[in-house]
Amino acid sequence: MADVRATVWGDGAASAVFVHGIFSWGTDELYGFGGQRPLADEFRLVMMDRRGHGASPDIEGGDYEVDAGDIITLLGDGAHLVGHSYGGAGAMLAAVRRPDLVRSLTLIQPGTLRPAAGHPVVDQALERARAGTAELPPEMTPQEYLRASTEGIGMPVPDATLERLRAVRTAMRERPCWDADIPLDPLATAPWPKLMISGTWEDAPELYRRYAGEPLIAAAEFIADRIGARSLKVPGYYPQVQQPVPVNDALRTLWRQADQSAEPHL
Repeated sequence: MADVRATVWGDGAASAVFVHGIFSWGTDELYGFGGQRPLADEFRLVMMDRRGHGASPDIEGGDYEVDAGDIITLLGDGAHLVGHSYGGAGAMLAAVRRPDLVRSLTLIQPGTLRPAAGHPVVDQALERARAGTAELPPEMTPQEYLRASTEGIGMPVPDATLERLRAVRTAMRERPCWDADIPLDPLATAPWPKLMISGTWEDAPELYRRYAGEPLIAAAEFIADRIGARSLKVPGYYPQVQQPVPVNDALRTLWRQADQSAEPHL
């Protein structure tokens, strides 16, 4: 299997690996981490392209398990780890498997709903998602899927570039991250700091807020409480895109504190 690709920004002594969500790639300005480039003035940023996205090779039936293995490789001898949406599932699994390589873990609205099963809003979202996936027409094109996934919930449809449509095509074949059964106890007992970043969603289109925002907020709150993560809420529904300044400030502070606490005391 060909190696996963990543764009590297900066040459700081400490590294941070970023794992993007669906319909995106590492450096994407629309859904990815393009807004985090200012952090490269102090840190080495590794902007991963999950398989089937960006510059990484294609994959049939990829999932968060594959992502986790790729993330572990990119962590090298140790790095801070940031996962958004689908990328949050792979980041969590990588941190569970190799906690010794993680300096800190930041989750931005992870798409992992199953750990919070039992919450009424989450259970309703899981039921809708499972039914929707089962009913996906086999003849549906990436263009149609992109339009249904955005315009269908009141969101603007992004330009259907070749790079975007490739990411959408991959998303149509991936194992859903919302149903990932990720153990939280190992994350709770891990010694490094954790941060959960969520949007407030008050300005999101109504359908998007109801079908995506409310379950994501509920799951984020549950996971943050279980693993002992500090919570940061910012206006909007794409925190790292719409609110890059407070998100970047929080990441910078977290990484500095984690690196200082890890330094040997003479």
